[in-house]
Amino acid sequence: MKQVHAAGAALVAPGTPISLRQARAIAATIARDTSADPAPLGMMGFGVTTLLLDLQHAGLVAPGSPCLAIGIGCGGLAQLVAGFMEWRKKNTFGTVAFVAYGLFWLSLAALLVAPRLGLSAAADRTGMAAYLFVWGLFTVVMSIATVRMSRAVMGVFFALTILFFLLAFADATGSATLERVAGVEGILCGLGAVYVGAAQVLNEVFGRTVLPLGALDDG
Repeated sequence: MKQVHAAGAALVAPGTPISLRQARAIAATIARDTSADPAPLGMMGFGVTTLLLDLQHAGLVAPGSPCLAIGIGCGGLAQLVAGFMEWRKKNTFGTVAFVAYGLFWLSLAALLVAPRLGLSAAADRTGMAAYLFVWGLFTVVMSIATVRMSRAVMGVFFALTILFFLLAFADATGSATLERVAGVEGILCGLGAVYVGAAQVLNEVFGRTVLPLGALDDG
């Protein structure tokens, strides 16, 4: 707190009268949000979780505890933390996206664990298809908002929309082929999210564009 006040005081010499405009500038400096950007954490958490789970859907990784663990930790808890931080920054989209998808991963873990603990019956294919379908509808809404963001973020949400619907139809039809196709598409979606998170970190650290995100004002 002393450092914050010192930053404001450094704008003018002690005892010097200031104008209203200068007072507002000092207030803005003191109130400026200097906390870290939570978006890379949320994107990375989502990306690595999606990547590992869809390696499983594609038949490249066997189902097991690693998928469950990363779903709870990186997919669930990491995204919740990022979402709460976005709320502090008054970022409505980031709050809704990270909190919602964090809860998606936690609820998916609950769907898998609850039957084994005897808390509920295992979901049938119809139930899982409906579950994934409504998340697809939610992602359609979120995707519309990304048209005001970067092309990379738009691509991730577009790929995620397709992924939810592919998985929903795979469960509804019981098609193993469609599930593998969804897995391959999900791998691309996960890699895209990891790329966005990596770009946000590296571009900030190096102070220049290391990995382009395709800003919409690039032409």
